[in-house]
Amino acid sequence: MKANRLCRRDFLHQSLRAGAGVAVASFAATSLTQTATAALKLKPIRLGGPIFAKTDDPEELARAHRQLGYRAAYCPNMPLSDAERIRAVNAAFARHDVILAEVGRWCNLLDADPDKRRQNLQSVTEGLALAEAVGARCCVDIAGSFSTTSWFGPHPDDLSPKFFDASVENARKIIDAVKPKRARFCYEMMGWALPDSPDHAVKMIKAVDRPAFGAHLDPCNLVNSPAKFYHNTALLNECFDKLGRWILSCHAKDLTWDVEMNLHFREVQPGKGALDYPTYLRRVAALPQGAPLMLEHLSTAEEYAAAREHIFATGRQAGLSFG
Repeated sequence: MKANRLCRRDFLHQSLRAGAGVAVASFAATSLTQTATAALKLKPIRLGGPIFAKTDDPEELARAHRQLGYRAAYCPNMPLSDAERIRAVNAAFARHDVILAEVGRWCNLLDADPDKRRQNLQSVTEGLALAEAVGARCCVDIAGSFSTTSWFGPHPDDLSPKFFDASVENARKIIDAVKPKRARFCYEMMGWALPDSPDHAVKMIKAVDRPAFGAHLDPCNLVNSPAKFYHNTALLNECFDKLGRWILSCHAKDLTWDVEMNLHFREVQPGKGALDYPTYLRRVAALPQGAPLMLEHLSTAEEYAAAREHIFATGRQAGLSFG
């Protein structure tokens, strides 16, 4: 208990100090990056998200994405062994100009159970191989957790050198097993496990030291303090300034603060939270590699439709295009 109190005091002290720095730098960072992005050629944003079409036919799936205005998609579920379906999905989505953004393999690469950990490593390795075979931009997972109660939950060691080294080793194993030529592997950043900041993401990219390792951006995952919530424009700009050339795919959601006696940030659909979407969309559009933007974590087709239309409207008001 005493150790926990000390950790919390240290965290609060560091958060307040960091928050002051973010507040001072926020206006300058925003002004500089807006000036810089204005000089770049902005690409049409490829938005995507889950669809609710009741079909497994690749042609119908690709067409359903286009009917919703999507030009990016999550990779449809299929086994790596089904070469015929992989070819059919690749051809259908290419024919309709819908890029496959990512193969998600959401599991704990640091599971406490050695057998489960081995199975998860194999699953993610197969996910990267599938991304390579089908032409998806990346395979993505979180780095994992040492928690024994939740595959993604917090644990004190998830911010430790031991966690960092294990995550680097896993990324190398996955990439070296597949040796992809076009797909990439990446960890999604989290607020309570490494990489938990743009700086830690850059450090991990350099430590993995593989061209096939990149970055996945979900800025809402990084908001773990009032300073980052209030100054999320500066956080967004920092992410793109430091990680831009490595970003493979991005997630689109929003964040609100439920006022309680302690911090409780909650995911909501885009437009119902505080994330600076005009800045987010401008920075996505300025990426030379054209990273897709993928809606997630909503429940119904109606919620996705509202989120989609909000992003379209916000982007167009900012002078951006989608295609």
